[in-house]
Amino acid sequence: MPLNEEQKNQMRAEQAQIKNNLKDIKHQILVLSGKGGVGKSSIAVNLAVWLSLQGKKVGLLDVDIHGPSVPKLLHLEGRRLQGSQDKIEPVAYSETLKVMSVGFLIQDENSALIWRGPMKHNVIKQFVSEVAWGELDYLVVDCPPGTGDEPLSIVQLLGPVDGAVVVTTPQQLAITDVKKCITFCKQLSLPILGVIENMSSFVCPHCKQRTDIFGDDGGRQMAQDHDVPFLGSIPIDPAMAPAADAGQPFIGIHNDSPTSQAFSEAFGPLLEL
Repeated sequence: MPLNEEQKNQMRAEQAQIKNNLKDIKHQILVLSGKGGVGKSSIAVNLAVWLSLQGKKVGLLDVDIHGPSVPKLLHLEGRRLQGSQDKIEPVAYSETLKVMSVGFLIQDENSALIWRGPMKHNVIKQFVSEVAWGELDYLVVDCPPGTGDEPLSIVQLLGPVDGAVVVTTPQQLAITDVKKCITFCKQLSLPILGVIENMSSFVCPHCKQRTDIFGDDGGRQMAQDHDVPFLGSIPIDPAMAPAADAGQPFIGIHNDSPTSQAFSEAFGPLLEL
């Protein structure tokens, strides 16, 4: 059904409000995946922390409505939002990293948000139009898996952005779903900044033998097949899970590890936007 004039005016006003609220953000990067369980939120958090460690002012927006992992990954559980009548203050993780997540709105972490599409869209719209992000070099957006309401809403609300980082694991089961994410980006004219292959291999800390638990080079081959950049492979590291459970971003506490080096090499091209 075509929009009437009142609805058109309301839409234009909302778009103007969003544009004005985001006008001081230089770069916007979406972290996407067509598959759950590939470590997408971990990649988004480590990317945001890594950028802040490079001296950049960074915002991290978690729009995974039903599974907000960012507060846990940054040890920010239980934090509550503050703000004035028309602006919401993001939670400060550090002097150079601000965070917003629906997790800050949930009183009980075991609660299920049983929301339909319009309510999810309205919450995401509020995050981009009313959160006082201020001046940022980068806004990193952690999107939920799939190609449904939340990723579509954030792409439409943000408008032109620098592009998306697509996360996968090497096995074909994941690749099959993540290919749909690449199609999603192309259909929406969303630039793909590159593919990151997470959990690519495991190197035994004792014998140094490499084992490709989930297969080998699936992400690199997918990027090549779809003619998009391949940013790099992140190996499986036994220290990754304990760091995540403790809310300590891996790249901030294991700077000298091969996995941190792999993160830095994968994220490096994003400094050149």
